Amino acid sequence: MGGLSIGELAGAVLSTIVEVVPIAAILLFFQLVVLRRPIPRLHRVLIGLVYVVVGLALFLVGLEHALFPLGKVMARQLTDPGFLAVGGSPGWADYGWVYAFAFAIGFSTTIAEPALIAVANKAREVSGGAVGAWGLRVAVALGVALAIAVGAFRIVTGTPLYLYMIAGYLVVVVQTVFAPKDIVPLAYDSGGVTTSTVTVPLVAALGIGLASTVPGRSALLDGFGLIALASLFPMISVMGYAQIGAYLQRRQRRRRPSEPEPPEEEAP
Repeated sequence: MGGLSIGELAGAVLSTIVEVVPIAAILLFFQLVVLRRPIPRLHRVLIGLVYVVVGLALFLVGLEHALFPLGKVMARQLTDPGFLAVGGSPGWADYGWVYAFAFAIGFSTTIAEPALIAVANKAREVSGGAVGAWGLRVAVALGVALAIAVGAFRIVTGTPLYLYMIAGYLVVVVQTVFAPKDIVPLAYDSGGVTTSTVTVPLVAALGIGLASTVPGRSALLDGFGLIALASLFPMISVMGYAQIGAYLQRRQRRRRPSEPEPPEEEAP
């Protein structure tokens, strides 16, 4: 199995069962003890539970054997002095491909994020189509892409993370005051759903790999923080998306010609 032992796979399954059991126990307690109702379609629920355990176990194994190594390898290759083709110590401007890769990986993983797809579809249903699912997904993905690119720049330059967080949340506070009120809660939730099963592993691997290969950086001090930025920037991008849409609507209404007045009736 390409270096994957049966014991490792069995250990991942056992670990997943241990993590899923408390969740299942809480659900069973409220269903059987508090609500005192039988579990509907028990057979399908049990089959689904088996799917969850097997799927999570395979996903965790895949992270260790594919996504984490891939992120580290890409970071090492992109920061290799031979690839950068610079003499001496490279500056922050020499890492252009690193920023481009960070932007691309942030956008692509967020578009494929299952949690974001679920939230976008629910937002479209609740709003009656006023909030487009694809528009929301693209806005969030652009926010995450920009966050990962900025985070890569932070790792390369070694600047403190708190400066970016303080500046970002100041922007969020100002936007909250002026953005359409019906989009603010959705924007805040959009920041949370981006840090889920697909985005987090690749982003974490990229950050640690980048901090491990850039001279003078610490994997512990500089490698983490990308996920925090990935939760912050989507709030900015979603509220900005709503603000731009509201501005365009107001501009269109101002440019719309007034309806002609009805002709006056002639005197007999």
